[in-house]
Amino acid sequence: MTPNPNQVRRDPGALIALLLRRVRITDSMQYCFVPSGDWETDASPAPYKPKDAIGFHILAGGSCWLEIGSERTMLREGDIAAFPFGTLHRIGAGSGGSEIDPGGALPPTPWIETPVLRFGNSKRVVRMLCGYVRCEATHFRPFRRSLPEFIHVSTANDGDWLSGIIAQIVREVDVPRRGGTAMLERLTEIALLEVLRRQFLQGSAGYAGWLEAIQDPVVGRCLDLLHGEPMRPWTLNILARDVGASRSVVADRFAEKLGIAPIAYLRDWRLFLARERLVQTNVPIALLAAEAGYASEAAFNRAFGRANGLPPAAFRRQNKPS
Repeated sequence: MTPNPNQVRRDPGALIALLLRRVRITDSMQYCFVPSGDWETDASPAPYKPKDAIGFHILAGGSCWLEIGSERTMLREGDIAAFPFGTLHRIGAGSGGSEIDPGGALPPTPWIETPVLRFGNSKRVVRMLCGYVRCEATHFRPFRRSLPEFIHVSTANDGDWLSGIIAQIVREVDVPRRGGTAMLERLTEIALLEVLRRQFLQGSAGYAGWLEAIQDPVVGRCLDLLHGEPMRPWTLNILARDVGASRSVVADRFAEKLGIAPIAYLRDWRLFLARERLVQTNVPIALLAAEAGYASEAAFNRAFGRANGLPPAAFRRQNKPS
């Protein structure tokens, strides 16, 4: 079977916008790290970094190496390095330099101004913004699957608007002004949101990513339907019928483009929506369980706990704004 030509599809841009709306930063922390000469540091996740946060380094000046296992990558001015899963790594400049610990030198929070940590007195200086962001979309499994352990983006290319963001980050650090800390936080979040958006649309090794998936006549229509009516009692048979393709074509194309089965994708999306509603509303958990397609509240509690590390009631108490 081929996709039903009579099925009306929304503009793919509308679905992209719907998905990207969830790629938002909910928390962040950053400080300026200014070492000089030859140096090394273990840049693996510090105790203050939440487990679900994405660590990053933004090179504002100079160059340094970044090492993951036996693989070494050079970072240059304007580069952004991000670690969605807290991958162990080291950074440094030169060879045989002294070991430094910027995380241990951070002042107690809260910070009135962005901390600037300087090490050494050599003229060969590296300047970088380090820290983490927390992104709600990383709790949606298909999105998380699209992220590699290490993201490296260079903004030195002609016409890359991210280079302007990096330049403004440098100015905010070099010439502190009133409100500078809040501005630096927003600029950093914009830079990391763009990095995540590019990765989100491009996909990762093994499958194509949302941009290609949405443009596929079968998978794009499936996503239209699943995101348009997430609470409908979908089955693979119903989805295939409404798309106008066979069950095997729907399953195979979905796996090829997004690396997951359609109904598993729907289950993850419903749990993600339930997670949002737990925090943003006072909807009873029993109703959330029914909306997510679970036959009982107990089954929903187990599935939600596996996905989020806490059962719904405990998750709501821990994350509900005061």
